[in-house]
Amino acid sequence: MATATTQKQLSTKEADIQMMLAAEVHLGTKNCDFQMERYVFKRRNDGIHIINLAKTWEKLQMAARAIVAIENPQDIIVQSARPYGQRAVLKFAQYTHTHAIAGRHTPGTFTNQLQTSFSEPRLLILTDPRTDHQPIKEAALSNIPTIAFCDTDSPMRYVDIGIPANNKGKHSIGCLFWLLARMVLQMRGVIPQGHKWDVMVDLFFYREPEEAKEPQEEEAPAPDYGDFTSAALGVQDSWGTSNIPEGEWTMAAQPPIPAVPAAGWPAEPVPAVSTDGWEATAAPPMAPGVSPMAPGVNPVAPPGGDWE
Repeated sequence: MATATTQKQLSTKEADIQMMLAAEVHLGTKNCDFQMERYVFKRRNDGIHIINLAKTWEKLQMAARAIVAIENPQDIIVQSARPYGQRAVLKFAQYTHTHAIAGRHTPGTFTNQLQTSFSEPRLLILTDPRTDHQPIKEAALSNIPTIAFCDTDSPMRYVDIGIPANNKGKHSIGCLFWLLARMVLQMRGVIPQGHKWDVMVDLFFYREPEEAKEPQEEEAPAPDYGDFTSAALGVQDSWGTSNIPEGEWTMAAQPPIPAVPAAGWPAEPVPAVSTDGWEATAAPPMAPGVSPMAPGVNPVAPPGGDWE
């Protein structure tokens, strides 16, 4: 029985190492901290350090034991200020029932009791010690143990359990949190040992906002506005041409335009104008109060015809 269990553990370890290799967890940086030299396997010709994945898997198990040792999972805070680790942090907190802080850290969260977001966790899990340097300092002042994923150039100060891995790639961070969550659930007894987890590792990967919007736009069906033409609604226009199909509009098909009747205005008699003298022409009426000698007003002859 013990031999079968050992073989299952070895096969699980080999599968995990193959997954970490596919996610490029073993790729470090060109710089190497003196405290991370013991986790480096070798150095490539281009200067990039290769991390020993066997030690990464052992450190993951040690971190999982530290997480399981805490009775209340809400006393554990998983934090990531880097965008690549925020989705992985939220998924890890969802499946392990811990508390997640995705985004910028508010200074004084672990030290200032006057803040509304003040908390006193028993364990802190971080993605990058260099980016999350503020919560590491506050955790050190509050005597909070810290677990962090450390690259070859990451500072190890105030880090209690450093997991050597690539903490800069989105696939690497997602794979590491998926492995850690599965190990925690296996040690709690939620998942049987040696069995596959039904949660896919892709859920822990960071996704671009454009990638999340494209499937929604493709799946959305085109709106059907229907046919709102006059022929479909059975409404005739003022010309009565709703029944005439398109392409058959000719001069013969046009309805006759009704003649517009003439307005019945009464005929007014036109007064005869005599050119014999001034006495036959009637003077036009003038507005009251207007002088006949005003500028712009033509003098009008008196009714008697005598200018003198």
